[in-house]
Amino acid sequence: MQQSDIIGWGADASFEKRPGVPEERHPPKPLVEIAGYPQQTLGTPSAKSYYRPLTAVYGTAVPLRGLSGVIRRIAYRVPDYKPRRWMLLMLADRVDVIEHNALPLTLGVGAIAAGVLGVRALSKR
Repeated sequence: MQQSDIIGWGADASFEKRPGVPEERHPPKPLVEIAGYPQQTLGTPSAKSYYRPLTAVYGTAVPLRGLSGVIRRIAYRVPDYKPRRWMLLMLADRVDVIEHNALPLTLGVGAIAAGVLGVRALSKR
């Protein structure tokens, strides 16, 4: 077994002999410079944290609505590091699913109820 076959061999070698040195000296540049973009002026943000400034570009296409929107607005008033914020955002996601699937859910429950009532009516005859 050679030294170069050992995992981690050469990690404490001098910088000239280390294999990752070019990457360490010249880190990759970001593809897009965010600071160069002007602030978006059209529309209002659908959700905004009170603890950080707006980014240069923000989403306005899908506004907050319903009970899930109210829960999200409450969640964005809580700082990022509090678990309460993330729990509220997860709760808002679950409520949003229920809001969007309310019609199929009611139709499904109605169909089950009609089936149960029909079976009971037939069994009484």
